Amino acid sequence: MSITILYEQAGTDEIGIHLTAEKLGIDLTPLPARKIFFLFTNHGFEVKSLSKDFSETFKNVSVVLNRAQSRNRRLALGTILETLGKKLLNPLEVEYICFSKIRTMLHFWKTKSGIPATVYVPCDPKEKTVDGREIANEYEIANLILQALGKKPVVLKPDAGSHGKDINLAVGRQDLTSLLREMEPSIINPIGVLAQEFINKWFFDLRIIVTKEKGKPAYCHPRAMARTGLEDFRTNACLGNMVFGVNLPQQMREKAALCAESIGKNCDVWVLALDAMLNFGEEKDLSEDVRKYFEKLKPLFDEVQKVKSEKVTKENFAQWNEKLEKAFNNYASSEAYWNIQELIEESVKSMENSIVFHEANSCPDFWEKTRLATGINLAEHLLSCAESLVDEA
Repeated sequence: MSITILYEQAGTDEIGIHLTAEKLGIDLTPLPARKIFFLFTNHGFEVKSLSKDFSETFKNVSVVLNRAQSRNRRLALGTILETLGKKLLNPLEVEYICFSKIRTMLHFWKTKSGIPATVYVPCDPKEKTVDGREIANEYEIANLILQALGKKPVVLKPDAGSHGKDINLAVGRQDLTSLLREMEPSIINPIGVLAQEFINKWFFDLRIIVTKEKGKPAYCHPRAMARTGLEDFRTNACLGNMVFGVNLPQQMREKAALCAESIGKNCDVWVLALDAMLNFGEEKDLSEDVRKYFEKLKPLFDEVQKVKSEKVTKENFAQWNEKLEKAFNNYASSEAYWNIQELIEESVKSMENSIVFHEANSCPDFWEKTRLATGINLAEHLLSCAESLVDEA
């Protein structure tokens, strides 16, 4: 029986997992997550591509790292694999909750750990009747959201979106109505409208890692990644924003573990990245000194982004990774980095009771920024969690 990694394409995370497995002496079998078929008959099942039969491989696999990047693909493959009796990291129940922001928020809400005020309206801005007419609902939906949240700025989010895609900030009724008018049902927003109060998080949010091995309690890692944004309220690292490693107070770590456990409470193992913000309550200006620190950091961070954009294969990965680490170390060893990092850590420490959690990611990117900013090689924890399931399987 073995551990396998299932993925669509070998990105830096997947290559990093492979090389970490080799370093740890773990046999890791790769399996494709696209351009294959699963055939189920009364006599059994087959898994094949156009040129290769993976049926025996699937039969001999006991634990699967489900690294398909598409949320829908992860759910579909997870359903098949658990039906075949495989142990998954992350389990299908965790994937199902994390697939939807509203499902995730409901689990966070039950923990009373702190969330942004969240509204879900189970109605699309535009609907078509059986006879082909179109009904415009944006005015009523806007009124429902404003009735619930008041006149504060509102963040509209696709329920199953990621990487900051289609997240919009509405300021005032007219802005909200205009944005709603542009919304259409999609694969990342299948039904209804999800809105949250705009949190004045200053210029950063936090990516917090919580992991759980079989037979052990959930563990919130002591360092988090702060993702910054000066011009856009979205602070996702994938948008090119600068990142910093910060230490978390113990109380904040306990809250994060509680939120993660609310999602994975029925499962033996899981690895989650939680997104959280500090609620400063009102808009807080960024001083000229801090802006100057960011200006000084920009050319150093541009070098990190330049290396990150290079084409990476398993053959050139070691050389590329060495260049990436060197560029990031140059960036993180600068005085400007230390000054901003200190400012963020002071805020995190003094405002640990003002944290709000708003998302959970079951397949987080980690090799290029999280690992370098926090020192957490998530590949090691993914593999440790998988190994803790092997004996049971």
